[in-house]
Amino acid sequence: MKGWIWRWGPAALLMTIIFFASATPGPDLPKFGIWDLFAKKGGHMLGYALLAAAYLHGLNKGRNVKPLHCITAVCLAIIYAFSDEWHQKFTPGRSSSLHDVFIDGIGAGIGLALLCWAKTCFRGRRKSKNSADFTDAKVRDNP
Repeated sequence: MKGWIWRWGPAALLMTIIFFASATPGPDLPKFGIWDLFAKKGGHMLGYALLAAAYLHGLNKGRNVKPLHCITAVCLAIIYAFSDEWHQKFTPGRSSSLHDVFIDGIGAGIGLALLCWAKTCFRGRRKSKNSADFTDAKVRDNP
């Protein structure tokens, strides 16, 4: 059970946060003035980028990330986006929109692309740093 919570807990937490955010009635939503559209759609993208990353965390079981894991994580995020929009349909002052599902899917895809890019960059930096340390130690030990 502990392993399941460690792997899938972040996804469950993000799904809960998204659920309660969608349950907020329209008049109670914050207003951001001229930035309202950007803040709300950016929030959609960020939330679903994090959700896709959490799904990926649950799917890969600590192994190397495979393309199938990424595709599955994005698909799960999109499925949740559809269910979220359906849920939002029943919230006073809110409406459901396929446009939002599209934005959520784009956010999930961009989020995973950035995550994989960051992992590749840091993995390469860590390997080169470790190999430099090994080389320096080898030179010091053998005068």
